[in-house]
Amino acid sequence: MARQQTTSTLWRLDLRGRRTLLVLGDLLIGAAAMVAALIIWGLSEEWLGLSFAFIRARVDFWFYLLPLVWLLLIVELYDVHRAAHRRQVINGIFTATVIGFVLYLFVYFASENPLPRRGVAAFLGLASLMTLVWRLLYIRVFTAPGFMRRVLLVGAGRAGRTILEVVNALEPNPFELVGLIDDAPELLGSEVEGHQIIANSDSLLELIEREAITDIIVAISGTMMGSTFQTLLDAQERGVEITRMPVAYEELVGRVPINILEADWILRSFVDEFRIRGFYEVVKRSIDILGGLVGVLFVGLILPVIGLAILIDNGWPIFYGQERLGKGGQIYEIIKFRTMLRDAEADGQPQLATEDDTRVTRMGRFLRRTHLDEFPQFFNVLRGDMSLVGPRAERPQLVNHFQRRIPFYRARLLVKPGITGWAQINYGYASNLAETMMKLEYDLYYIKHRNIIMDALILLRTPATMLGKGQ
Repeated sequence: MARQQTTSTLWRLDLRGRRTLLVLGDLLIGAAAMVAALIIWGLSEEWLGLSFAFIRARVDFWFYLLPLVWLLLIVELYDVHRAAHRRQVINGIFTATVIGFVLYLFVYFASENPLPRRGVAAFLGLASLMTLVWRLLYIRVFTAPGFMRRVLLVGAGRAGRTILEVVNALEPNPFELVGLIDDAPELLGSEVEGHQIIANSDSLLELIEREAITDIIVAISGTMMGSTFQTLLDAQERGVEITRMPVAYEELVGRVPINILEADWILRSFVDEFRIRGFYEVVKRSIDILGGLVGVLFVGLILPVIGLAILIDNGWPIFYGQERLGKGGQIYEIIKFRTMLRDAEADGQPQLATEDDTRVTRMGRFLRRTHLDEFPQFFNVLRGDMSLVGPRAERPQLVNHFQRRIPFYRARLLVKPGITGWAQINYGYASNLAETMMKLEYDLYYIKHRNIIMDALILLRTPATMLGKGQ
């Protein structure tokens, strides 16, 4: 019996395990598609399929990198929750295929050397079809109850309700929540956010055995009783994974739960970690300089067209500068293409942008929808005021306003603001206090977990975000 339970638990993958499985599966599919494309390519040119002579004569080294390129094109689908939605998977693969063909056509016409049309076309077609089949199979198998983690939530207070709200909002469910544990006798049998409190901590070990529990989320905000602590240790010795509620919250939604954090959290999470980020900061600045140079060159190419359109639509000026707060609260002037009327803030009071902002010009709506208005900020990146990746830059007046109403808001200033960022690709614009708080949770998650790989992921996901969001 114990062996059967262990075997079934092996396939109840957590979020990290599922993400790893997706990457490995896609890489295997990409490699298979590449081999099949080589065979089709060889047959189409009368090489009698895949042969050493064909490979030596026709296949360049870059062709073998196509599986990795395919992984980059479908990077949006490594969000585990997005990967569990059939429609989002189909849309994501279709978009990746179109972008792949467009990029290839651009390289094809820009290159002086002939490129293999048949081989690349066969790879993209096969990779998209094979990945679609594999991803739909993944959805069918790993969203089934038999392959989901079985979870108990310990604590039905404010922290418990917060994580339950997140779990209820995710579709499909990230795991199977068996029930809640709480030591308050009067709560036994009641429901919290649609989930029942089924026992107290004295029955925890018995429940683990009876319900084949794989995980426990601890959402106790106050002092934990010694007996509860010992029971959790016993559960961990039996192979159950114990996760604190803030960690589970971060893993599920990529945000930090600012409403339940203690005052010293910012010191433990940020300030202590700053001592070991020297190499990361050097690499990040080098990437910023390279990206800034490329961005400035692109601004030079589009400036005549966009500048003329702004002049025809609403006259001078083409650019506008505005004070923003940078790292450490230092004030700098941000540079953007002008998208609003010249007297948009005639009273001098800063206002948040809204979805149907009447202050935005006709050309401004296009620039915001495509995010082209942001591109002059590459000058700020080169000057060192900003980074390619970081929290959105805010005006001093708005920072002062929000830091009085939202916990930890000024922590955004621990890093340079960015042209794009974790909050921008996951949430977009915020037009009220609740949305600003939600966006701050994403910003703090980025500041806490930032590294070169995360920055690269954000940059890779930004083009798809630019096409889908903007106001």
